[in-house]
Amino acid sequence: MTDTSAGVGDLKQSPRIIAIANQKGGVGKTTTTVNLGAGLAELDRRVLIIDLDPQGNATTGLGVEARNFEKSMYDVLMQDTELDDAIEPTNVKNLFIAPATIDLAGADIELVSAFSRELKLKRAIEQVVNDFDFILIDCPPSLGLITVNGLAAASEVLVPIQCEYYALEGLGQLLRNVQLVKSNLNPNLEVSTIVMTMYDARTKLSDQVVEEVRSHFGDKVCRTVIPRTVRISEAPSFGQPITIFDPSSRGAIAYRSLAQEVNK
Repeated sequence: MTDTSAGVGDLKQSPRIIAIANQKGGVGKTTTTVNLGAGLAELDRRVLIIDLDPQGNATTGLGVEARNFEKSMYDVLMQDTELDDAIEPTNVKNLFIAPATIDLAGADIELVSAFSRELKLKRAIEQVVNDFDFILIDCPPSLGLITVNGLAAASEVLVPIQCEYYALEGLGQLLRNVQLVKSNLNPNLEVSTIVMTMYDARTKLSDQVVEEVRSHFGDKVCRTVIPRTVRISEAPSFGQPITIFDPSSRGAIAYRSLAQEVNK
């Protein structure tokens, strides 16, 4: 395992735990988690993706099949299984995943009666945090207890926003929830990064949305915008991030560029 401790001249002081969240569906949240993870892994960072979405799209998008693993994030959250026992390698060097299954769909309700329910993920991550440079948490598109666990465990929130009508719809609610988690559970939590996704250079609308979001959030908005491409959409069905599926495509170039920005 690479030594991830910060040395002299090493800018990275400690592992970064980033929740990728937006309760609006279809904004490229899982796509961004998987491809940003792969881009960071290419930069020789050890990356763990924690799939908290019952749909398990980050899991299958990295080619990890439910029949091939015994423990999932459901076991970690609900059965107190050690996170280390649920981590699976992927076909990408340096990239690992803690997979999700449909069992997670009921976890929001099951968690209601659990002791210290909002901090279960935070405690699980504490056991493995020093094994990784980045931990990316793919939160479900809702604001239930699973997402609260993701926000309580993270130090940063990355919000993907699509370059389409109603891009900012629901964002106010997400920011309020981040603030609530910050006030009550996790004083270190910050929205650090906004990523514009599904950018279509042929439309004026895309540029207008990017401009509007930049005027709201300033430097938090990444310079890299993620284009809307067929290749990015196709990659998950082959169980590969775009950087492996089509390494020279516009999508792969964009996600590599995003990884460089996030890695700073």
